[in-house]
Amino acid sequence: MEDNKIEKSLAAPAMISDADFRRLVAFVQQKYGIDLHQKRQLITSRLAGTIKQKGFKGYSEYIDYLLSQGSSDDINQLLSKLTTNYTYFMREIGAFEYFQSTILPDMVRRHQRDKCLAIWSAGCSSGEEPYNVSMYIMDYLGTQASAWDTRLLATDLSMNALSKAQKGIYELPDNLPAGWEKKYFVSAGAGKHQVAPHIKRNVIFRQFNLMDPIHFKRKFDVIFCRNVMIYFDQPTKKALTERFYEATVPGGYLIISMSENLSPDTPYMRVGPSIFKKK
Repeated sequence: MEDNKIEKSLAAPAMISDADFRRLVAFVQQKYGIDLHQKRQLITSRLAGTIKQKGFKGYSEYIDYLLSQGSSDDINQLLSKLTTNYTYFMREIGAFEYFQSTILPDMVRRHQRDKCLAIWSAGCSSGEEPYNVSMYIMDYLGTQASAWDTRLLATDLSMNALSKAQKGIYELPDNLPAGWEKKYFVSAGAGKHQVAPHIKRNVIFRQFNLMDPIHFKRKFDVIFCRNVMIYFDQPTKKALTERFYEATVPGGYLIISMSENLSPDTPYMRVGPSIFKKK
């Protein structure tokens, strides 16, 4: 009898109902822009363990709790389960090559007086992208880097991802440029490396919801937002792009991923396969 009770308590929750599925999808899309309309199986499989672990009777009770009194930790756990914070160094290297050959010279030329670059990694996940950008900047400026303010803003919705980003410990890819491992990393043991202190200091991590108004102190020379809008529907992407445009300096750039695109009526001008410029 006792064994039956244990087995029952550990049993998977029943399938999510249509009404509960619609409630959860609407909540996540309205608050965070993430479109889960086609992700019913993903929701069912990825939340089953959370529901059992937290002692809820099923999806309905869990969703009631989230919508009425869910804490920031509960929401972070939900979003971490439903999205994939996957990235790596040198991802889509073509964008970095364009940044190095065209964007950096343009920015440095325009900021010779104030020597201050404004770059935002929006949806930075576990941190590889902003650290990677910082390394390209340091490489380009060389001995002049100390005369410039090159700090990057890096934001993400997930506190779990930001925690990993702030630690800055990774396994390195084979295609790092020559000399970068020695210049920009220190050994962390067990085959892993930690981002060097001068690169870590150059990135400012903050939690930020891209559905919120963008009110930072300065407008940006470059906004990286790669592999983020794949989670958004077309109206949400269009609205976010318009907010990015307002947050970009004239002549500034927006860099997205190769798997994404902007709507044909975007105010940005396309200058590369995944690179856009403010007209």
